[in-house]
Amino acid sequence: MTQTKAAIIVGAGIAGLAASVRLAHKGYEVIVFDANTYPGGKLTAFDQEGYRFDAGPSLFTMPKYVDELFELCGLNPRDHFNYIRKDESCRYFWNDGTRLTAWADQQKFAEEVESKLGVKATVVLKKLRKSKRMYELAGRVFLEKPLNRWATWLTRDAAMAMMNLHQLGLFSTMHNDNQAMLNNPKLVQLFDRYATYNGSDPYRAPGVLNIIPHLEHGIGTYLPVKGMHQITEAIYDLARSMGVVFRFDERVEEILIESDIIKGVRTTVKNYKSDLVVSNMDVTPTYRKLLPKVNAPERILGQELSSSALIFYWGINRLYDDLGLHNIFFSDDYNKEFLEIFKGITPSGDPTVYVNITSRDVPVDAPQDCENWFVMVNVPTYTNQDWKTQIPKCRETIINKLNTLLKTDLQKHIVNESTLTPPEIELKTSSLGGSLYGTSSNSKYAAFLRHANESSRIRGLYFCGGSVHPGGGIPLCLLSAKIVSEICPNP
Repeated sequence: MTQTKAAIIVGAGIAGLAASVRLAHKGYEVIVFDANTYPGGKLTAFDQEGYRFDAGPSLFTMPKYVDELFELCGLNPRDHFNYIRKDESCRYFWNDGTRLTAWADQQKFAEEVESKLGVKATVVLKKLRKSKRMYELAGRVFLEKPLNRWATWLTRDAAMAMMNLHQLGLFSTMHNDNQAMLNNPKLVQLFDRYATYNGSDPYRAPGVLNIIPHLEHGIGTYLPVKGMHQITEAIYDLARSMGVVFRFDERVEEILIESDIIKGVRTTVKNYKSDLVVSNMDVTPTYRKLLPKVNAPERILGQELSSSALIFYWGINRLYDDLGLHNIFFSDDYNKEFLEIFKGITPSGDPTVYVNITSRDVPVDAPQDCENWFVMVNVPTYTNQDWKTQIPKCRETIINKLNTLLKTDLQKHIVNESTLTPPEIELKTSSLGGSLYGTSSNSKYAAFLRHANESSRIRGLYFCGGSVHPGGGIPLCLLSAKIVSEICPNP
C-alpha cells in the first residue's frame, strides 16, 4: 500500500489557506503551521467596544478565485460563501472641494468624470477599454502562470503578449501613460492611485500596472456579506473539511533539507517530516530565518520594498452620509507624497487618506447610527523610526484634513480607537519592515524579478503569498497558491 505523501505549509495567511485546500484536494496530507493563534495573516478581524473591524485588506476583487476553491472540492460556493457587487467602487475627495463617485457602471462613471472634471466621457471609456485589453493580453501570462518555466512562454497567450508589447506599457511608467491619455491632473491622480494596490510608486512603476483598473471597473468591486474576514473563515473551514491539520501558536524555526531535498520542518515543538514544504511566510525572512544554510537569491531579496501602512481603527458615534464603503481623500502633491513614502523616513506631511466603512453594508459592524472607520495612510517601511512620536503627528494631520473636507469636528465623534504601525505589521505577519506586498513594482523588470513559486535549488520547496509571484493583494495571493498546486508533483 502506497503511503500518502505529506505537505507542510508555513503560514496560515490567505495564500497558505488556499494552498492547503488545493494540496489536500490533490491528495496530500497537509499540515499548516502558524506562529499566531489564528488563521488569516493580515486578513483578520477584531472587536472594539461594540465595533467590528477588518484588520487588514479591505478591497475584494475577482471573487472567482475564492469560488474556485469550493468548486474544486465539488461544492456550491454560494452554500458556504456569499458576497455583494457594489454599485460604486470608490468616492474621491480633493482638497479644493471636488468630489467624484466612481460608479461600477462604466458609462455612468464616464459621465460623472465629464460632469465633475470636464474630461470627455469618451476618453474615460477609451481608458477603461485599454485597461481591459492590457489585462486580456498580459493577465494569463504575467499573473496566472509561473514565469520561470519555459512552458509558460511557449503558449499562444504568451505569443500574443509578446506581439503586443507596445500596448502593455512595459517601457514607460503608469503616470506617464495616464498623463498622455487623460491630461487632467485629478483624473491622472485617480488612475495613478492603482499603483498602491501593490504598494508601488506610479511615477516609477511600469505602465503595465494600468491593467489594475480593469479589476475594479471591469470585473467589479465586491464585499463579503459578513465583511472581509469572511474570506478567511470560509477558506479555513473548507480546509478543515478537507482534512487539513492546523497547528497554531507553533512557530517553524527551520526548513529541513538533506542533499538539496526537502525533508520537513523543525518547529518550537518537534521535527515533522514532509515531502514538500510551501512557505507562505514573507520570502526574505523565509531565507534569513528558516533556510540559514541555503544561499539566498540576494538580487531578488535586495529589491526595494513595497510601502507599509499606518492604520487607525476608529469607532464613530454618528453617520456620515457623504461617505461610502471606500473613500479616498487625495493629497495635493502626489509625486511628493510618493517620494516621501519611498525615499523618506516619516509619513508624508500631506498624505492621501483612505477610509473604509464596512458598516455601510454590514450594519452589525457598528452600533445603530454609528460607523466603524478603518483609516489608512501609506507610509515608509519600518527602519527603526520612533512610531510612538509619529502616530500623534499623523493622526492630527489626518483629522485636520478630514475635518476640512467633511466639514466636521471628527475628534468629538471618535469614541474608541486603536492603531496598527509598520513595526507591528512586521511583528504580526513577518513582513519585512512591515511592507504590505513584499517588494514594490518600481522598475520595468519588477514582474520578472519577483521570487518564483518554486525553488530552483531545493527539490520540494515552494513559495506562495504576496511577496512572491504574481504579487500582493487577495486575488494574486490566491493565484500564487493555484500556481504552486499546479507545478508541484502529484502525491
